[in-house]
Parts: sequence; C-alpha cells; structure tokens
Amino acid sequence: MEINNPETTKNSFINYKGKPLVRCKNVIYYGDIEDGHIIRMESIEASEKSDIKISSEISVEMIEIDPKDTNVRKIVKTSKKDGLYQALDIAKVWLDRIKTENVI
Repeated sequence: MEINNPETTKNSFINYKGKPLVRCKNVIYYGDIEDGHIIRMESIEASEKSDIKISSEISVEMIEIDPKDTNVRKIVKTSKKDGLYQALDIAKVWLDRIKTENVI
C-alpha cells in the first residue's frame, strides 16, 4: 500500500454506514469532506470500565465546509448525546437529510 497515493489513503479509512470515520484523540470526524458537510463528535465526559474509557456524553456538531476554501467552516447544528451510538445515529440522520435537501 502506497501511503502517498490519495486514492489508497482515502479508501483506508474506517467506514460507518458508508461514510468515513476518523478519530483524533477524543474527537471523531464522520462524513466525507467532499460532500460539503462533516460531523465532529467530541467526548465531553467519560467513565472507566475495566481500564477502558467509555464516553458517556458526546458533543455533536454538523460543520458546513466551503467547497472553494476548505479552511472556511461554519457550525450548522449542535447536540449532546449520551454515548457514541446515539451520537453516530444523529450524525447519520443529519448527513442524510442535508444530502436530500441539497438534491432538491
């Protein structure tokens, strides 16, 4: 596998329900930047069970990305969820809805 090949790198992300999922410390990014919106999920509170940290409260933000300048970002929606699964569920719903709205 070539590390510098953009196609190989793009396809090596973990996917959740067809969208890339990337973790950086206590923040998870969900979605494809090329779609114009991504989700940022940050663990606010975590508990430890059997030496493993489990997020109990997660901040969820939908971020709009300017296609002309990827450095320009705007928070469109925010929410707090109890646990990663609830956060991922709302993230998927938001991304599906925005994709449907942009098609119409």
